[in-house]
Amino acid sequence: MDEARHMSKSIIVAQGISKTFTNKRGSTKVIENINLEVRENEFLCLVGPGQCGKTTAVNVLSGLEPASTGTVKINGKTITRPGPDRGFVFQSTALYPWLTVMGNVEYGPKVRGIKKSERREKAQYYINLVGLEGFEHSYPNQLSGGMQQRVGIARAYCNEPVVLFMDQPFGALDAQTRYLMQEEIIRIWETAKRTIVFVTNNIEEAIYLADRIVLLTNTPTQIKKEYKIDFPRPRDYTDPDFLALREEITNEMDKTL
Repeated sequence: MDEARHMSKSIIVAQGISKTFTNKRGSTKVIENINLEVRENEFLCLVGPGQCGKTTAVNVLSGLEPASTGTVKINGKTITRPGPDRGFVFQSTALYPWLTVMGNVEYGPKVRGIKKSERREKAQYYINLVGLEGFEHSYPNQLSGGMQQRVGIARAYCNEPVVLFMDQPFGALDAQTRYLMQEEIIRIWETAKRTIVFVTNNIEEAIYLADRIVLLTNTPTQIKKEYKIDFPRPRDYTDPDFLALREEITNEMDKTL
């Protein structure tokens, strides 16, 4: 992590957050006593074994679900529900199939009542940024999976959130497209900086993307270890330091299973 980002202010502050789900068969604690700070413009990756509670953790951090105990603050404000200061990109793009690329990207500003000329200009900027210039009038079913994720990223950015939460957004893509999208999200993030919380169970992906990796334990998930990633970008998957860190994190994750 570069020095400027290391010294920047904390955008997310989570203190003692836990989440328990209760049904007829009893109660299940999914996350337990997580304390975490995420700094301005930091690219943070949450990594952990499958089904360990990563999605629940990010849902609580983002306000999609309330914590059972503890608090989450974004820019000093306690959050318990979704808000316009948070953007979301998920594995399923959830684009509106009846809207064009432009219609999907401008949807948030349109709902907020921003006049057409202003929201179109903003949407066009982000469409261009994600590399979809010329596809403004295409519909989702006319796009590849990678292109649909680009629309989802542009739509999230167009709302100009303080924090962008991304929950395994490239998990359903083929390997080649996934590598391409990893390169693209770094390019987009470096051009239009946001604080990003990115969930993945792919250790290589996390090392390639992150300023910092937070490794989670199995359920009920807690923070096991943190790694600051200081490798220069663009990163090389075959670099000896990259491979050594991948092995270290893999061994730590194996111990949680």
